[in-house]
Amino acid sequence: VFKFPPDPSVDYIKRVVGLPGDKIQVKDGQLFINGVGVPRQKVGQIDNRDITEESGPVDVYRETLPNGVSYDTLDLIPNSIGDNTQEFDVPPGHYFMMGDNRDNSSDSRFTVGFVPDDNLVGRANLIFFSIGGSASPLEIWKWPSLMRASRLLHFVN
Repeated sequence: VFKFPPDPSVDYIKRVVGLPGDKIQVKDGQLFINGVGVPRQKVGQIDNRDITEESGPVDVYRETLPNGVSYDTLDLIPNSIGDNTQEFDVPPGHYFMMGDNRDNSSDSRFTVGFVPDDNLVGRANLIFFSIGGSASPLEIWKWPSLMRASRLLHFVN
């Protein structure tokens, strides 16, 4: 969890994939840290309706970071703009963040940029609930039909 650099009043939840001094790049959808590809294995598919209002299969990949932490990522759009990036040099005192929904994530590849130490808040341990589709969190009447049951009270790796 960190404060969004362009607007510190907004909290963001993304995964730390780059530490100060690291070189980060995405090539053909695979994350590279300091020139070494992060192991990525396809583990299945889910229905796109679990994420958006559209249907269709979404590939799920399991990545394992150098520290041994494994987590699942989603590949909504093959060959999307975020699947091939420049190499980013993480500056001292900053971190590189990426969302697990790689094709629909406002993260360090795009608008977030590098996140300074001072913006770090803490670690997310639990997803209390999650809604999909285009509903605003304030549209409570839409929650029952858009609730992602698989993510209700879900512990985070």
